[in-house]
Amino acid sequence: MRMSTPTRTPKVLAIDAGGTMCDTFVIDADGEFVVGKAQTTPEDEANGFARSAADALRYWDMNVAEAFPTLVSGVYSGTAMLNRLLSRKGGRVGLLVTAGQEDYLLLERGIQTYLGYSYSDRLHVQTHVHNVPLVPRDRIHGIPERIDLFGKVAIPLYEDETRAAVERLVDDAVDAICVCLLHSYRNPAHERAVKRIAVEIMRARGVDVPIYLSSDLYPVRGDFARLNTVMIEAYAAAPSRGQMENVQASCEANGAHFDLRVMASHGGTISTKARELARTLASGPIGGVVGARHLGQLLGLKNIVCTDIGGTSFDLALITEGTYQIRSNPEIARFVLALPQVQVDSIGAGTGSFVRVNPTSNRIELGPDSAGANIGMCYLEGGIDTPSVTDCHIVLGYLDPNYFLGAEITLSRARAIEVVESRIARPLGLDVYQAAEGVIEILEDSLRNQVYSTIVGRGYSPRNFVCMSYGGGGPVHAAGYTRNLGFDDVLIPTWAAGFSAYGCSCADFEYRYDHSVAFPVSADLPDEQKQGLIARVNEQAEALKEKVRAEFRSNDVAEDQVQFELLFRVQYAGQLNDLEVGTGKSHLDDFSDIEAVIADFEDLYAKVYSLAARSPELGFLITTLVVAGRSDVEKPILPTRPCVGEIPSADARKGEREVYWRGEFLTAEIWNMEKIVPGNVIRGLAIIEAPSTTVVVPPDSLVELDEHMILHLRLRAASSGAKE
Repeated sequence: MRMSTPTRTPKVLAIDAGGTMCDTFVIDADGEFVVGKAQTTPEDEANGFARSAADALRYWDMNVAEAFPTLVSGVYSGTAMLNRLLSRKGGRVGLLVTAGQEDYLLLERGIQTYLGYSYSDRLHVQTHVHNVPLVPRDRIHGIPERIDLFGKVAIPLYEDETRAAVERLVDDAVDAICVCLLHSYRNPAHERAVKRIAVEIMRARGVDVPIYLSSDLYPVRGDFARLNTVMIEAYAAAPSRGQMENVQASCEANGAHFDLRVMASHGGTISTKARELARTLASGPIGGVVGARHLGQLLGLKNIVCTDIGGTSFDLALITEGTYQIRSNPEIARFVLALPQVQVDSIGAGTGSFVRVNPTSNRIELGPDSAGANIGMCYLEGGIDTPSVTDCHIVLGYLDPNYFLGAEITLSRARAIEVVESRIARPLGLDVYQAAEGVIEILEDSLRNQVYSTIVGRGYSPRNFVCMSYGGGGPVHAAGYTRNLGFDDVLIPTWAAGFSAYGCSCADFEYRYDHSVAFPVSADLPDEQKQGLIARVNEQAEALKEKVRAEFRSNDVAEDQVQFELLFRVQYAGQLNDLEVGTGKSHLDDFSDIEAVIADFEDLYAKVYSLAARSPELGFLITTLVVAGRSDVEKPILPTRPCVGEIPSADARKGEREVYWRGEFLTAEIWNMEKIVPGNVIRGLAIIEAPSTTVVVPPDSLVELDEHMILHLRLRAASSGAKE
């Protein structure tokens, strides 16, 4: 919404550089905010960010030179690291592993071999291939040694062979050396000895190659996932620091004085100087979930389905009882990783997804590849040769080709009609409008099935949830993918297009360190063992706290400004899946704290799986200790404005447009979202346009704008105050 005033004092800046668009979210001293949008510039994300920030600040009649000197914090999330990984344009890495494990990357694990493939392709192995290894076999060297699963030395480290392996990698001019030895999370002695030897060799030869130890960075069980993570840290994360430095430099050039933070996978923000940047690999979708939780807390909503449609993907997450789940082995870019991540399910279906007709089955196929920042063939400067979902939007009249990004970009409707007709309609024997509408129906049916199966598959009903729709494409399709699911309410924030950036601004400044353990727990433990367990937990937690303190010290945050929390990952003994449980405490006082953790684990297990699935007779196993340290940051407040009548002002109505809807052309009223005020009700068929997004309101539906600038999508037959 336009809120021109000469007294604004911008305080917080949040950036989400997605695969298609770069969103910028700016918050002032009163908690008010504006959202800007520009095309992502993958070659240098600082360029897209600068244009996006300028677009946001124009709502306050300010420019970046005026606004940036008053900012106290900035948060970034982007795709540079992920794109580097996907395009295989990372650093030249060498690996040192336990002898006998040199073919790790060629063999993979069963689950990783099949990641990203359809069910039919999983059945027919001839239709897919293994991942191309990030590190070729000739730069992977085995070192004779062995530490067993209890952390005891079974075979001592062969130092001569270690020296020879390091020498070969240095001769090979690698950019980084990664070390991942079996069971090093139990006992890091051998990895540290390898580093000592490597440093001695490099000093003698006058070279300086960074060394990454899995036991220092990710000391968790699961050697293959740990290897992947430390390898990606060296391959993609380290080279991507340059993108973040460019964004930081862009801010400083305009007078900013803050240290840029990055959205991390666990739902907090960390410094761009943090040791473990691989945690920020998939930061964009995480921001949306964090923002939904924050908004839910302000609105008193505990159960939320988070749905985010961008140009590339559809991201889905559940918030239950005000919390989201953390998975310990997420799957990103066909890699199984060993780092904590907010549980977000993604499918390759967005507004930029390519649309093709399979010549064998004569069926429409969507994605998973996407036009990204090139939008579709309707964007004549994009240079792509495959139509996208956006081309279908233009054909049907959902989007105004002359108002894309607020008229910053002009699209060609004639071109969209031409390519949809020649590439989709003609092969199917349909007219161009039937074909375009068929694409949208397939997309929305797929999204609806994904939403329903995710909710019901976890033992819930949509009626227990509200659905929050955001992302640039979410409001276009919200009515389609929520229809007939029975949600308690469907919410579309007016800042939906920048919602992931908004979420970044809602996240705490938080570092988190995990360490794998194996602590069996039962009520009949002798008192001596109970006391020993408490002592071991507190001892290892203190070591993790020191890591957190070191990170905050590097950002000049005093320890008295940090709140620590000890968390556990727990499972039933003998099972494979564990769940994360918080304690709300920084250390354990006595065994009753452990008993409280077990009770909370059983409650959570019943929610995630089912009450009948609980198996206390198996006993319990604490698999991971976690220490999180948080420091408060400024966050946006919920805007509250007075409601007026249902009827929008005359100047909010932009006109009419012919829209192809369910087999016929209908006249849709076009509304300006920036001129709709709280209390206004828009009845379908209608299109509500903003520079950054578009809301499609079906003929049998309506939307009402509440006092918090959130649109509520409801059935038209309901009264303006009733829920769907």
